[in-house]
Amino acid sequence: MLIRHPAARGFTLIELMITLAVLGMLIMIALPNMGTWLQNTQIRTSAEAMQAGLQLARAEALKRNTAVRFQLVNSLTSSCALTTSGRNWVVSLADPSGLCNMDASDTVAPQIIQKRSSAEGSPNAVVTATGGSSVVFNGLGRPAAGSLTEINVTNPNNGACKTAAGNEPMRCLRIAVNAGGAVRMCDPAVDDATDPRKC
Repeated sequence: MLIRHPAARGFTLIELMITLAVLGMLIMIALPNMGTWLQNTQIRTSAEAMQAGLQLARAEALKRNTAVRFQLVNSLTSSCALTTSGRNWVVSLADPSGLCNMDASDTVAPQIIQKRSSAEGSPNAVVTATGGSSVVFNGLGRPAAGSLTEINVTNPNNGACKTAAGNEPMRCLRIAVNAGGAVRMCDPAVDDATDPRKC
């Protein structure tokens, strides 16, 4: 006895072309928002990395019971200098100016604990520090007088920072260091006093 199987049915060329056309239209609609999302991600990546660096400097100061510095620098080369607009940072026991290319070491000056390059996920972020280019945490985890108090992270090349009333594309962030040494990230666009993201 001969058993007949029904013919296998696949997609027709017309069905495949319609699917690709719909998919293409969806991608075209999403592309502008995807670019904004990517630029906002760079702001968040840079802000989170700086917050982590500040928290590391404070934790190391408490652990070692000695002064530990968080510094914004213009590069991680042997010609680095402290700057209030540096997107790179170094956590160390001594001033790293001119020695940012050194490896982490507890014995070799400037005794770098950790460093981060702005090329690591946030090349378009722009940084502006208030109060100086560095903060020195003492053995109690408190910042020394004259240390930086906040860092604003923006991306002006891709649009203005969002405001509470506006619909600007960039979601800029701020990292604040209070007098007790606590490090907090906040959103300057939030104006609701009950929102924990408010600066």
